[in-house]
Amino acid sequence: MDINEASMEAAEKEALLEKDRKYLWHHITPHNDNPMVVVSGEGSWVTDADGNRYLDGMSGLWCVNVGHGRAEIADAAAEQMKKIAYSTLIQSHVPAIELASKLNEWLEGDYRIFFSNSGSDANEVAFKIARQFYHQRGKPSKHKFIARHRAYHGNSMGALGATGQAQRKLKYEPLGVGFSHVPPPYCYRCPFGKKQGDCGMQCAQAFEDAIGWEGPESVAGIIVEPVITGGGVIVPPEGYLAKLREICDKHDVLLIVDEVICGFGRSGKKFGHQNFGVKPDIVTMAKGLTSAYSPLSATAVSADMYESFKAGSADSHFRHVNTFGGNPVSCAVALKNLEILEREQLVGRSAQIGRELTKRLDPLSGHPLVGEIRAFGSALGIELVVDKCTKEPAGAGIVSAILAGCKQKGLLVGKNGDTVPGFNNILTLSPPLSSTDEDIAFIADTLLEVFAAHEGG
Repeated sequence: MDINEASMEAAEKEALLEKDRKYLWHHITPHNDNPMVVVSGEGSWVTDADGNRYLDGMSGLWCVNVGHGRAEIADAAAEQMKKIAYSTLIQSHVPAIELASKLNEWLEGDYRIFFSNSGSDANEVAFKIARQFYHQRGKPSKHKFIARHRAYHGNSMGALGATGQAQRKLKYEPLGVGFSHVPPPYCYRCPFGKKQGDCGMQCAQAFEDAIGWEGPESVAGIIVEPVITGGGVIVPPEGYLAKLREICDKHDVLLIVDEVICGFGRSGKKFGHQNFGVKPDIVTMAKGLTSAYSPLSATAVSADMYESFKAGSADSHFRHVNTFGGNPVSCAVALKNLEILEREQLVGRSAQIGRELTKRLDPLSGHPLVGEIRAFGSALGIELVVDKCTKEPAGAGIVSAILAGCKQKGLLVGKNGDTVPGFNNILTLSPPLSSTDEDIAFIADTLLEVFAAHEGG
């Protein structure tokens, strides 16, 4: 059976689904006897086993930045496999060297790059490096990390400890120790009851307050996404990230910026933090690094920090190894992916996509189900409510109906699922940065049509 065909015969599809039901465990979803089986993709579109085409409005999981079906990326992977498919980074290899150099160009700083497989891995590495860094500076008590409610930083025990989404943690606790959380910079639902512009940036001050309560001598770092993405595309007020940089400098605390989603053009800049003019101590990244054509992540550490790992006692080196991290094939894929992003100017295109979608979707602002539309580059969040005055969140039924309506019309849209009880009410959009004008028009027109069918709420 060739599952690369545009569509399958009914018997072939049923046989495949029977294997799926018997052997496969799907990610972050209740058991599904009839999942959509995706068989191919081209540009911003994917095709299922029935031959139905859908615009991938989420770039998979915020990751297929250059779009599907890039033959030159496949060719780069095949070429590297023919040379050498595997070599550990206990030593070195050419693709890793070249990629580390290229990432420094993109970061516009002086960093040392540690490669892993996933965003969760990259954040775990960041936490371990931060703790060891302070040990080697004679401050072993600095081991704690402060993150934000609503934010997601990964599924592994430490990264999940940093994650501020209660439903992701349910039935898995206790997790990694040493993590605490402060309220998010959520202007639409200000945790402090303030109004933007007249708030004293209390959402940023909350970090300094938490450092004070914990004791600066015990806090190693704070970790933030430039914008909380999977938690609902929550965009901070102007000056927020700069204030966090000041707080970290004041208390000798590391600023760790999670660029797993915001990086590689999604924000309209190469990295999300570059929109706010700050320099992190550690940057974590994955997803768009390879546009998901191959698993790869990276933890970028400032050169000054790295120096403390080069000399000293026998255990001063970073004692962490990852079998597949920095695989030569994945690094070759990443280099080709970055080449495409640069050649086709997709970082700037991302900003254009965001502006166009925001303009086209502006009529939804008056819809009774829409509380707020938020954008960061080409990432958009549409917060659904049942009462625009009280901001009561829309329930699962309304969210599911909008998602189903979009899918029926050929558009795949995301949501902030399994995050905070009662607040899984935000639709998310993150189309490939290579999306055409026609693709963007299709996304907007489809959403407008679907919401029009729910005009009565």
